[in-house]
Amino acid sequence: MLKSFLSIVILASAFLSPYSFAQNLSSQELSLQQILEGSHRSPQSIARNRSRHPIETLQFFGLTRNMTLIEIGPSGGWYTEILAPYMRDHGRYYGAHFSPNTTNSFQRKNLEAFEDKLTANPSIYGRALIRHLQPPTETAIGPEGGADIALTFRNVHNWMSRGLEQEFFSAFFENLKPGGILGVVEHRAPDTAARQEMIDTGYVSEAYVKQIAESAGFEFVASSEINANQKDTKDHPEGVWTLPPNFRAGEVNQDKYAAIGESDRMTLKFRKPE
Repeated sequence: MLKSFLSIVILASAFLSPYSFAQNLSSQELSLQQILEGSHRSPQSIARNRSRHPIETLQFFGLTRNMTLIEIGPSGGWYTEILAPYMRDHGRYYGAHFSPNTTNSFQRKNLEAFEDKLTANPSIYGRALIRHLQPPTETAIGPEGGADIALTFRNVHNWMSRGLEQEFFSAFFENLKPGGILGVVEHRAPDTAARQEMIDTGYVSEAYVKQIAESAGFEFVASSEINANQKDTKDHPEGVWTLPPNFRAGEVNQDKYAAIGESDRMTLKFRKPE
């Protein structure tokens, strides 16, 4: 109880800090830590910093603020809140989101919400560029000369459910410069998991992600255990969505799943050959 109370106090202090995040962003180069705790982020988003390890993850991928970055599948923009301000003054941020041409109502609403989020805060997100990704027809998601780095967080299982994972990875390859980096974070299944099992549970094996990436032309560089969680047994009734932040099983055993925390995740780094 005391630990939870202190966490709430710390988060509230960060979110309610007196400085204007946008003014500070314009007047000085804020560190990643300052951006993580910025007043442009909700207490709920800040609370997930501890589970998602964004600083360590971005350092592992080799991100620097002067790069041209593509965030693949930003969805609601949790990582966008970090990446777009960080890249704003010296680099370039591209968000490769759903296509407005989609017939999927969830995807359309998700894209509209993301666009509204960015346009509502032009001092923070005004230099971010939105592109649309819908292989195989819409794949131009970066600058003509290619991006330095492309990052995707917990999306591979979604592409698998559409039968398009290979097309997505091929699009990433096309939009990176020679020597460009692809960073992948994904819920991790045992390497023995079958493809349909991965789709049903949301957990994907490292071996399968490496297979897709290498088939697209990437070279594997390294893996990290930054986002590992040994408490995750990966046998939950609603798959990965049983765990926080989704809690798809509702109140059934919620304390148990909260104690496990967010999923066990792989963190993989690939390179487009020179």
